[in-house]
Amino acid sequence: MTRTYPVSVCIITFNEESRIRDCLESVKWADEIIVVDSFSTDKTVDICKEYTEHVYRRAWGGNIDQKNHTIGLATKDWLLCLDADERLSPELTKEIQNVLKSRETADGFFFPRRSSYLGRWIFHGDWYPDYQLRLFKRGRGRWQGTNPHGRVSVEGKTQYMKHDLYHFNYRNLSHQLKTIDNYSDIFSGIMIERNKSFSLFQLIFRPLYKFIKVYILKRGFLDGLPGFILAITNAFYIFVKYVKLWERTHGNGREKKQNEKTV
Repeated sequence: MTRTYPVSVCIITFNEESRIRDCLESVKWADEIIVVDSFSTDKTVDICKEYTEHVYRRAWGGNIDQKNHTIGLATKDWLLCLDADERLSPELTKEIQNVLKSRETADGFFFPRRSSYLGRWIFHGDWYPDYQLRLFKRGRGRWQGTNPHGRVSVEGKTQYMKHDLYHFNYRNLSHQLKTIDNYSDIFSGIMIERNKSFSLFQLIFRPLYKFIKVYILKRGFLDGLPGFILAITNAFYIFVKYVKLWERTHGNGREKKQNEKTV
């Protein structure tokens, strides 16, 4: 009989049938797996039900809200939060299990996250080690930050684990560009809500600095052609964010005028 461990694995999903099985396979040793799905139209839910009876459907309320709702359903002493495009390496699995078996005094643990991009692992730039706090004691941590991104904030002592969390975020370049389009829309909307104004300086120099930082200062050039493409697309994402902010506040003036009328 396979041994289980006192941890609740918390995962959110939406149309992840191509990636969720590998994620669930890497945590099937856990006592409890909780999945909150945003009404997927593919086979995501069916696959999840092969691994756990705790599969729920809930309308999308944003990344942070959905993840906090998911951890609120957990019943075990430890929580392990993963995205559908992530999975534990065998070495990290053993490291986590050792912590769960011990009388560990830390309240949370950071994992180094290793991402795959265009067919190879990325070991430089902003993408590695890219520490993520994903294992923490129930009641001591919550997701915070600004959508579409977010990070766990823990009250108490934290430590860093040695072994990697694997990350398979983009299926290909087209998928990355669609994500950039989606995330930049969210960013510009948040900036509008916060009454942030467009800056030509940021539009010109923030993408340039991003490329220099990722490709040169953080040695992204050591990751070959994928490292170069990644540095370019990271800079492009920054560029698109500020173009959309300009478009929504100055380009056609619609949202700016609408805000003025609301006031």
